Amino acid sequence: MAGLQTQRAEAVPAAHGGSIGREAWKALFGSAIGYAMDGFDLLILGFMLRPIAAGLGLTQTQAASLVTATLMGAVAGGIGFGMLSDRLGRVRVLTWTILLFAVFTGLCALAQGFGDLLFYRTVAGIGLGGEFGIGMALAAEAWPASMRARVSSYVGLGWQAGVLAAALLTPLLLLPVIGWRGMFAVGLFPAVVAIIIRRRVHEPEIFIARHAGARLSLRPLVADAATARVSLGLVILCSVQNFGYYGVMIWLPNYLSTRFQFGLTQSAAWTAITILGMAAGIWGFGHVADRVGRRPAFLAWMLGAGVMVVTYAQLTDATALLIGGAVMGFFVNGMLGGYGALMSELYPTAARATAQNVLFNIGRAVGGFGPVVVGAVSAALGFEMAIALLAVLYALDIVALCLLIPERRGAELV
Repeated sequence: MAGLQTQRAEAVPAAHGGSIGREAWKALFGSAIGYAMDGFDLLILGFMLRPIAAGLGLTQTQAASLVTATLMGAVAGGIGFGMLSDRLGRVRVLTWTILLFAVFTGLCALAQGFGDLLFYRTVAGIGLGGEFGIGMALAAEAWPASMRARVSSYVGLGWQAGVLAAALLTPLLLLPVIGWRGMFAVGLFPAVVAIIIRRRVHEPEIFIARHAGARLSLRPLVADAATARVSLGLVILCSVQNFGYYGVMIWLPNYLSTRFQFGLTQSAAWTAITILGMAAGIWGFGHVADRVGRRPAFLAWMLGAGVMVVTYAQLTDATALLIGGAVMGFFVNGMLGGYGALMSELYPTAARATAQNVLFNIGRAVGGFGPVVVGAVSAALGFEMAIALLAVLYALDIVALCLLIPERRGAELV
């Protein structure tokens, strides 16, 4: 398994010792804040699909395709910015991705029709696609091996903080007052965050020691048969993760409002409870994965996700929906915190951000069809059937985990 084992004996201890310095905390906060901006933007899009469609005369399919276009752009951004990050630096390229994302999200406020809005969302997605992998690599390289899964989970919690803010602020304060155009204009604020990150956060020691000579290449992801198998397994895991998440979260407010006649504020409250469950799941996953291993933690959460999506689709009582949504969120998105640690341990520094961004964003590309598929199945068979079918995907997830993904808990980075 040469591609995964290169330079094992030369691991840089400074990045993995027991001490946690100021630079480690800066790397964590910078990564988490950048990811929070992404989460805020994507969920407000879910809340705004109806007013956007009404304002621009879009069909339901066109509205849903705005989400898909964003995620497709993320695939291109993930590939390009991941390789650039391994070559030019985590902090520098992370700043570029946030700026690109912020500017084109702001331009969405000026959209005059489906065509230009689709373009702006696609380019904003390119910026969005770079942030996950770069932030995860930056945090993993700056913290000790014994805390790697927890730190990756904390970066994942940044996303949840962003989507929770969107769920609370959109219906209560923003959307009724400033409209969907104003909401997109708010997306310019991450540009300020990018400037702060560029000035305050520095490159991890292991990256400075290892990145020299890194090339813009995808070859390290398939360096040998063993590495190629791992990459295939991670593509499957990330695809199911994103398909389940986007398939549920984009349509959940609409499902609650149409089936149970929830108003915007009430739908947002129920969605917020689901998001809090997701945050608890991410936090718990990181601690469990650091204590018992990555594979056991993933297996437990995958089983829980499969059971809960089926259970949630059967609920009709308001209280049961509230509790069930939190539990479903705990499992469906709790695994998000594990991918950063898992991929950091399976690929060398010269290809770490490339692996994180390429593999996770291929999963985003597949997951981008989640809203479209769930919408189509819902129209034909009902939302309950659409969400229940997601359980089949988690069974595939378990097979891929058991057959293709090795355990590397506590391994030093190379």
